Amino acid sequence: MVLDYLRQRGHGGAERALREALGLPSPPADEEGKDDNIGSEPPQTTVSDAELRKHLVPFWQKKDKPSENVLADAKVTMQSLLSGGVTTPSVAQLLETIGPGGADEILSLDPTDKHEGFRDLETWVEGSLDMYRPEFRPILFPIFCHFYLDLVQFGFRDAGLEFFKTFSPSLAPSHSKTLHHLSTLLLPSHVQQDDLAQRFRNEKYALRMSRSGANLLLGWFTEGIGGEGAGVGEGFSGEKGKRGRASVLRVVNNHLQIDVTPSKTTSVSTFVWEETTGLLSSLIPQPRGGNDRRTLADPAAFNTSKGELKLGSLPSDDGLYSEAERALREQVMSGAEHELSTQDLQNIRPPVQTGLIAPQTSDLLPLPPSFKTIDVRREIEKIRDARKRIRLEPSALALEKDSASPQAAAARARALPSICAYTLHDVGDGVPCSTFSQDSSLMAVGFSESYIRLWNLKGEKLRGMRNDFDPNSIRDPSTLRKAREKDAKTTRKLIGHSGPVYSLSFDPLGGSAAPPQYLLSSSADCTARLWSMETMSNIVAYRGHQNPVWDVQWSPMGIYFATGSRDKTARLWSTDRVSALRIYAGHLSDVDCIKFHPNSLYLATGSSDWTCRLWDVQKGVAMRVFIGHQGAVSALAMSPDGRYLASAGEDLAINLWDLGSGRRIKKMTGHTASIYSMEFSSESSLLVTGGADWTVRCWDIKSSGSTGRAGLRENGIVNGMNGALNGKDHVEEDNIETSDLVATFPTKRTPIINVHFTPRNLCLVSGPYLSPDQR
Repeated sequence: MVLDYLRQRGHGGAERALREALGLPSPPADEEGKDDNIGSEPPQTTVSDAELRKHLVPFWQKKDKPSENVLADAKVTMQSLLSGGVTTPSVAQLLETIGPGGADEILSLDPTDKHEGFRDLETWVEGSLDMYRPEFRPILFPIFCHFYLDLVQFGFRDAGLEFFKTFSPSLAPSHSKTLHHLSTLLLPSHVQQDDLAQRFRNEKYALRMSRSGANLLLGWFTEGIGGEGAGVGEGFSGEKGKRGRASVLRVVNNHLQIDVTPSKTTSVSTFVWEETTGLLSSLIPQPRGGNDRRTLADPAAFNTSKGELKLGSLPSDDGLYSEAERALREQVMSGAEHELSTQDLQNIRPPVQTGLIAPQTSDLLPLPPSFKTIDVRREIEKIRDARKRIRLEPSALALEKDSASPQAAAARARALPSICAYTLHDVGDGVPCSTFSQDSSLMAVGFSESYIRLWNLKGEKLRGMRNDFDPNSIRDPSTLRKAREKDAKTTRKLIGHSGPVYSLSFDPLGGSAAPPQYLLSSSADCTARLWSMETMSNIVAYRGHQNPVWDVQWSPMGIYFATGSRDKTARLWSTDRVSALRIYAGHLSDVDCIKFHPNSLYLATGSSDWTCRLWDVQKGVAMRVFIGHQGAVSALAMSPDGRYLASAGEDLAINLWDLGSGRRIKKMTGHTASIYSMEFSSESSLLVTGGADWTVRCWDIKSSGSTGRAGLRENGIVNGMNGALNGKDHVEEDNIETSDLVATFPTKRTPIINVHFTPRNLCLVSGPYLSPDQR
């Protein structure tokens, strides 16, 4: 019926496009030659109504909800397809329900147009000038996503799979997780029911582009000129090229929002173009009653609207510092401590940080009214740590040109930390997490088999309480020692969770002066648990999350802790309450990692929605939004001076953010696989990261971080090669390292799951060894 209509009206091209889109045979040659003969007798229909209905049924939409497909109901789908149209409406009724464009929408869905259009666009982008390529490349990802979703939505499954297979490899380095998610959408009902697909459908994908770049893109849409590579073929001209560009233009007009900036291309960093790229409208917290849509969609405007943050050190507790000074002087008089220097006296009280607003006591979470002996011991140990700390100066490496000179060796000694690696063997199903205590005496490891194992790194025995232990019998330290187990080892297993253990955190109250008293853990069983290091047992289970809890972290002051979960929220808890004190809601996907600010006023969260947020712990509102990653955020680190936040994502990039302004300072690249953990040195000058590429990498925070292909840095040899490695295990041919990567320390086959700096700048890392037969 429809084919006859198109043939009678002389629309031969439209008829062929519809036949090709529906996978129908071509008409006989003698009939095709009669297309333009108006007076000729109409040819016979070659496709039955039932067959055409069978091909059109994937496009059948509900009358009351035009955005939903009838095929969302599996029963209706099978009945319609198997019956050959018994339950489907007529062809005319079907065409009326196919989107707002009716039959024209079907005619524009030729799958070959999308294939040709994306191929031509990709060729044009890669063939453009080097100065324009960074701002053109971000447009490829949303075009790819919409083309694939269109093909699946309208029933072209095979064409969609071929399109995905052809063009996804070039986008995989930055968007692997999203591409994997899209590859699971194979039916129209999948697209309609998937949250990410609906976000692409209903929200505008924001892009930034210079005025000259936008003009060049417009020129390609209209004329198909500019950026042609050698041997492009007829894609940039001819009928195929025009239809391909038209299909790209439809996506740009309907689903993209291009923000044209007045800045010149040459004056903008190559990483700036992606800072405000993505589905931003739902990522920016919306002020109550706000009507300025531009402000709501601009993270910089939102961050500015929140005003200045109080990022300075905690208020001084004069009583605590006076008691610490008195105790130190007594130790000096007894000969147990060296004479106090002027620097020691200055280290007793933290210095006032310039350029940062210091919080007031009223800004802090409620704390005990008076300090304890352990607090005094912690402050005294901080002074000893500051006295013996190794000062790391990574900027010294930039001054040495000859890497073989004695001066370069001395610079490396000043710049790079000593790294102590703990390797776990025979770990069974896997090791999701590990952590070190602040005094470096304990290491805790969480296993996929639902238990935790402790190791005493000093070789001391871990003694718990006897099974027949009676708390009422404890009267003094001697009776407590008698109640402990006689037989003990340097390692101990803690059993209590009913799912894989994803995160661990030792309490910080004792600092480096004493072993921790408590351990927090989070698990797939939706709980966080508090373990006593005195009794080696679980004492509290905190329930409230409805999904697995990915991360748990103590507040720097102790007492309080936070959790992040798959239920898209982070929560604040107190050890003396079994219910959450605050719920931080706003992320669009899992809260994968969390980190407290050093002064405990703010909590940073990283999410699978590709963003980070900084929350006011007391008020429970977002104060900063950080947008710039092209994948889920996998790790966070807060600098000890309170100025910077480092975030690592599945796009294999590390972003350094200024907390005060919310702006990205720089982007650091070099890892070739997922980044699991990272931490700043005590001076906030060096960042150490570890990940699934079996390496530990050191980054200079103060460096400008320009992009350029750097030499392999292995075993701490800067700009050098380790001849002992054959290079097969550490392939970095296609990876661009930024210049702020100062050293790379490879392991044999150990992914680094935890990085920890001691107060004296010794770096501890840990991970499970993967045998060659493991992936």
